[in-house]
Amino acid sequence: MENCIFCKIVAGEIPSPRLYEDDKIIVIKDIEPKAKLHYLCIPKVHFAYLSEMDEARAEIVKHCFQTIPKIAKDLGLEDGYRVIINQGVNGGQAVLHLHIHLLGGEVLGGF
Repeated sequence: MENCIFCKIVAGEIPSPRLYEDDKIIVIKDIEPKAKLHYLCIPKVHFAYLSEMDEARAEIVKHCFQTIPKIAKDLGLEDGYRVIINQGVNGGQAVLHLHIHLLGGEVLGGF
């Protein structure tokens, strides 16, 4: 996607240290953290909403949720973490590229 900041990060056009990377996803620190530890798991393929998932995109989302627990300890999230996917402007989605927030490193309040 031409003006997508996450696509530019994935392409290496905008530098952002990658804490994890494989052929389908990257994990970076959130630049506006909402918890002591706040990471973003970003698919390398651009799509904005869960409603846009086809079989291939569903496999990427599945891969995200299979990978997150495997890397949680390396990210300092071994004591627990929260997983959030914001959808749409009213849902708090600031970047229209599907991404998963990982928050932890402290006791998180309830909703």
